[in-house]
Amino acid sequence: MSESLTGRVLIAMPGIGDPRFERAVVLMCAHNREHAMGLTLNHPVEGLTVPDLLEQLGLKSSRPITCDPVLLGGPVERERGFVLHTDDYMSRGSSLAVCEGVAWTGTREVLEALCDRMRRPRRATVALGYAGWGAGQLERELADNVWLTCEPDESLLFDADHELKWTKALAKLGVAAGSLSAQSGRA
Repeated sequence: MSESLTGRVLIAMPGIGDPRFERAVVLMCAHNREHAMGLTLNHPVEGLTVPDLLEQLGLKSSRPITCDPVLLGGPVERERGFVLHTDDYMSRGSSLAVCEGVAWTGTREVLEALCDRMRRPRRATVALGYAGWGAGQLERELADNVWLTCEPDESLLFDADHELKWTKALAKLGVAAGSLSAQSGRA
């Protein structure tokens, strides 16, 4: 492995062959020789919003919470929650920096902070589960042209236009979605 993809965005190619990642935009939160872990940024959990989740967990907000959907971060540990957020909120020992200005936290404490106007991060996305790869698996998928990569921006990470994120991520690379083929090959 020559370079870590931590802090980069993966963009699924058409015909990825796994419906769980069809048109997926995934922020890589960790990547080393042993494993890779990311959060899918554009697959909402049907019928579950952040206020619904907070209510189910018995958390009361001191201010109105936007009705953003909870995302399906990936197929691994779907019962476990993660919050991707701006780094103006950091919990010692729980929050991990992902890229400049962005961190993720997987504890109840960050959900409590979402309910508190004084501790809340400026922007946040809540996800259940994560995308995970074993040693060498992501590198093989990249070599097989399963994924493209791009730099993240706040729009890709936090905006609620989930249907358009895949197209927007491709546009960051100067690629039109209609020009991509589900067939892969090598020159």
